[in-house]
Amino acid sequence: METTKPTEDWNNAPQTRQENKKVLAGIMGILFGGLGIHKFVLGYTQEGIIQIVVSIVTCGIFSIVGFIEGIIYLTKSDEEFYQTYQVGKKGWF
Repeated sequence: METTKPTEDWNNAPQTRQENKKVLAGIMGILFGGLGIHKFVLGYTQEGIIQIVVSIVTCGIFSIVGFIEGIIYLTKSDEEFYQTYQVGKKGWF
């Protein structure tokens, strides 16, 4: 005869998917947009390097793109951000 243990649902951590990096990427985009740090946080190495180079070439004017992206990241819902930028790998805006 097989015995089963009672389960303690309160003690079982829910299955979590990959960490949502919305807040970190959003703040990095707002503070350090021209350096592309928010791109590196999300794993977009190529886009991050492009952001740095174009910001240097334009004397920092292109930094506004990182600032705008940071605001966009923070205004999306957690699920929408996760699906768009972490699952869908949308590199720009």
